[in-house]
Amino acid sequence: MDLESLRCFVAVAEALHFRAAAERVSLSPAALSDRVRRLEEDIGAPLFERTTRKVHLTDAGRRLLPHARQLLDEAARCRGVALGDPRPLPFALTLGTRYELGISWLCPSLPILEAARPERTLHLYMGDTSALLDRLERGTVDACVLSARITRANVESVPLHEEAYTFVAATPIAPEALGDQVLVDATPDLQLFRYLLDALPEGAPWRFRGHRYVGGIAAIRQQVLAGRGVAVLPRYFIADDVAAGRLATLLPEVEPRRDWFRLLWRSGHPREAELFVLAEALRALPLR
Repeated sequence: MDLESLRCFVAVAEALHFRAAAERVSLSPAALSDRVRRLEEDIGAPLFERTTRKVHLTDAGRRLLPHARQLLDEAARCRGVALGDPRPLPFALTLGTRYELGISWLCPSLPILEAARPERTLHLYMGDTSALLDRLERGTVDACVLSARITRANVESVPLHEEAYTFVAATPIAPEALGDQVLVDATPDLQLFRYLLDALPEGAPWRFRGHRYVGGIAAIRQQVLAGRGVAVLPRYFIADDVAAGRLATLLPEVEPRRDWFRLLWRSGHPREAELFVLAEALRALPLR
């Protein structure tokens, strides 16, 4: 099993696109496909499911991916070991997160994280929670930063930051007038409003004039600022709006339930020790 074929396999597994992977490893698409075909023949199983529009890892490919990465890392280490090079070996981690947290917190934190560990390159992938978890299972991201409640098996996690929430509107609204409002949330299961609902006495009635689902907290904030509804939003994300009077806190006597941002990764990840180190570094960086 040659290392060049493994390198091509990892490139395709991460890009899920043969042409993009070929550019990454500086080969023609035909040469890359030949390398992958030879590796599949050596292993005795297909590693990818190919259609005219999509490329997916097979079960065999998903099992091979973390070990292929580890083998390539060890091979790269051989030169330094032989020459007695004391410098840490460069490596990369791909971190998945929701768009809003990536823009407000992780992107601004990259220079600090890279200065602390120059040998570590951090790539970011942003998407919705289900897509991020699917990529985590497939091995196309190494870890995710999420506050969603995770029930999938074979996922390890460590807490990073507690997340508080606030019920807000563009202007103050009396409790008895909330029934005239539109509730804005991310999805129909009201994943954000439930933090408030769970903090209220059981059976407390809630009726709104309507509901609107807009997918993410940036879009929810925009709708509420425009006076198009009320919403529960992460406190860190709207703290400046509340302080400036652009948003008003509703039901201030009720403290919504809290959650945690966590770093999640697949059980048995070959760089698990490095993920614990990354978690410690992220805990030291305040949310913004």
